Amino acid sequence: MTSTSSTHFTRPHKTVVVLGATGQQGGAVAAALRADGWAVRAVVRDPSGHRARALSALGVETVRGDLGDPDSLRAAFTGAHGVFSVQPNSGQSGAEVSDEDEVRFGAAVAGIAEHRGVAHLVYSSAVTAGSTTGVDHLDTKNRIEAHVRNLGIAGTIIRPATFMELLVTPATGLGRGELSFLMRPDQAMQFIAVRDIGRVVAKVFGSPDRYAGRTMEIAGDALTGNALAGHLTRAAGRKISYSRLPTTPLAQDEVLRKLEALVDDGRLTGNADLDALRAEFPFLLRFDHWLAGPGADLLVEALNAPSPAGP
Repeated sequence: MTSTSSTHFTRPHKTVVVLGATGQQGGAVAAALRADGWAVRAVVRDPSGHRARALSALGVETVRGDLGDPDSLRAAFTGAHGVFSVQPNSGQSGAEVSDEDEVRFGAAVAGIAEHRGVAHLVYSSAVTAGSTTGVDHLDTKNRIEAHVRNLGIAGTIIRPATFMELLVTPATGLGRGELSFLMRPDQAMQFIAVRDIGRVVAKVFGSPDRYAGRTMEIAGDALTGNALAGHLTRAAGRKISYSRLPTTPLAQDEVLRKLEALVDDGRLTGNADLDALRAEFPFLLRFDHWLAGPGADLLVEALNAPSPAGP
């Protein structure tokens, strides 16, 4: 592969297979790996789809495959140096997978990577992993992590903080001039830009001796609800206030109640060492820098989109 920039470098015969490449995390990983000179093979359901075509335009090889089809994964992993593993979250609205599906898929990816002789597997887990939360779609990650740790190949587990992107969706209320989220106004929570997850993963694949066997919480910033509102006010050019999610939807939604409890006891707020992470990964974006860069268009869309009615 020919380098296209003085900052790029060549990794001959080094291919990383990326799962979920048409989604947020996988897409960020594929882009970061390509920027670092890796050959990237994306497993996609429909290579003719517009997201798959966008990957092809970046120089990513797209192959048809499905997490529920082990044969397709075996074919995709053949000859690969690395695999980035992320599964559809069973807790997402409209999710097409169950909790058991997610675990089965994650275990299958790990096992097939080992059997195919993959040198390095990177699994994207959750910041709450390591303890039982009582939230099924979070506790699935513990079970998948166990499979990764039992591999006979190098494995690295990352536990990303809450995505900054989740703060600038119509559901958070920005269109009506407020941000509603899980933490108290004076309580800090850690966040990470999805772009930076990709860049961290690329660095992990680039230094396997340093990262093999490690489990890492990753985040780019820690902010209270009031501090988030201040940054959003400055970026939007109009007043944005902050309030915790109103009690009515919390009372009606068992999962939201459990997530609120996890925030209150610190298991969902994140415990990453931000100073150490910034020393190791200097590119990690703080929230205000993200708003001025990758998040700018998302903020405009959220401000102008119809918002759910207030409580």
